[in-house]
Amino acid sequence: MEYTTIALVFIVILLVLIAFKLFFAKGDTSSELAVQLIDLKNQIVELKTKQLEAYNTALENQQRNLSQLISTVNEILTSTQKNITQQLSNTDKVVSDIHTKLGSLEQTAHQIREIGNDIASLQDILAAPKLRGNLGEYLLEELLKQFLPAKNYHMQYTFKNGTKVDAIIQLGGQLIPVDSKFPLESFQRIIKATSDNEKNQYKKEFIRAVKQRIDEISQKYINPDEGTYDFALMYIPAENVFYEIIVNDTVSDKAYEIFNYALASKVIPVSPNSFYAYLMAIAYGLKGLQIEQKAKDILNGLATVQNQLKNFEDEYSITGKHLRNALTSYERSQRQVEKINDKIASFTGKHIDVLPES
Repeated sequence: MEYTTIALVFIVILLVLIAFKLFFAKGDTSSELAVQLIDLKNQIVELKTKQLEAYNTALENQQRNLSQLISTVNEILTSTQKNITQQLSNTDKVVSDIHTKLGSLEQTAHQIREIGNDIASLQDILAAPKLRGNLGEYLLEELLKQFLPAKNYHMQYTFKNGTKVDAIIQLGGQLIPVDSKFPLESFQRIIKATSDNEKNQYKKEFIRAVKQRIDEISQKYINPDEGTYDFALMYIPAENVFYEIIVNDTVSDKAYEIFNYALASKVIPVSPNSFYAYLMAIAYGLKGLQIEQKAKDILNGLATVQNQLKNFEDEYSITGKHLRNALTSYERSQRQVEKINDKIASFTGKHIDVLPES
């Protein structure tokens, strides 16, 4: 379009020059110049028309491109707005979920605090050794209830000499003593110790207390004269305590000091889990004893039947002997009757039916 404008300017200048020339020209030359001027005018009109057409075409193209651009921008804006709306909706949902979860967490935290308070209260309640011992006895009784018939165990059993043990288990006509009074407070001092010196001191006290308890169990409860086996069980109600002193053995400088001391005293330490295994073995033992007792009863019954059968055989033999004797007597009598009948027949000429037909 810039070239077209330049051409128009050039033509206008040329027309001006021609006009000056016509003004000063004469004759035929003037006519020729007039014709040329008309041609130039027509060319100018044609160029102007083409220029307008070019302008219109360019304008239409620009409008079309602009419309396409506006449409594209509108689509992008619509999609962006939709995405933003969706994201805002998701954000609202996330925020709502967060509020819900925060409320749930707050409630859970409140429950945890209440449980913590309850645990603290329970610890305060169990601070007294007697109450802690009662809890140990309760847990012991619950274990016994789960695995043994009521007739095969007794809580707070009193021996003939007046000694009372936490529980006894009856197995094969003898008793297994079970003690549940373990010195947990001594172990708690080790855990709460703030220095190595305190910990070492409390370890020594704990070992001494446990050994003292083992000695007491061995001396008081293992008594074959009272019908007990030659061993007893020491029930440790806390699994972690049993692990530390028996398995991990962190409270003693010597390997398995407490465990070996207990076995030497014929006292077997048991935790809830290991006691479970012992009870299972005892339960199977009781079943074996029951089967053995039933087998004995069956054998005794068979022996009784055998004796009765022998008595019957003797009586049957005697009865058979009597029957054979009776049969012999009967046959002998029959022969005598037949002889007499034959003699009578020799006189009378006919037999008399004295005996019934056999």
